[in-house]
Amino acid sequence: MNQPEDSAAARLRQLNQYFLQHPVTGPTEGRTPTRTPGAPLSLATLDHVQASVAEVVEHARATNPDAGPAPSRADAIYDWARQHTEHADEAAQQRAAVIEYRQYLEHAIRAGDWRKAIRPQRCPECRCFGLMWQAGMQQALCTNTECVDRDGTSTTVTLARLAHEHIAGRKKLRQVRTT
Repeated sequence: MNQPEDSAAARLRQLNQYFLQHPVTGPTEGRTPTRTPGAPLSLATLDHVQASVAEVVEHARATNPDAGPAPSRADAIYDWARQHTEHADEAAQQRAAVIEYRQYLEHAIRAGDWRKAIRPQRCPECRCFGLMWQAGMQQALCTNTECVDRDGTSTTVTLARLAHEHIAGRKKLRQVRTT
């Protein structure tokens, strides 16, 4: 199946290929410089790729214990999971879609492309556009000055919530189109 140019699979493939093909010339993330050369790839990104694949496999196997062996190519994991959960109940399929979309957002952020992934999302609280990625908090921040909590603190949103809202919105749109 051909993947859209900007999908979770495409982003995962990009991360996997880029960090395997382009050596890290400085200290790797989260590590202090040493006299030994750095790893030939970003270890944090490798961990991210492996954790992403493991999460998708875990969900697919929990939904369908007879799913069979997972593919060896990281970016093929999403098609494999969809194929092996296509007969699952609606809740399991929605959970799989939320995982995939959340991972798409994570992959885009890791690749440094948060603007393309986060900016088009609506704030779940005020429904306006204007979310900014806050790396230190690992959350999106709403820039609407009126979108605040009781203490006057700006609304922040996790990637999991953004993914859930996105998938739920797609489901509502499909229901409207079919009625």
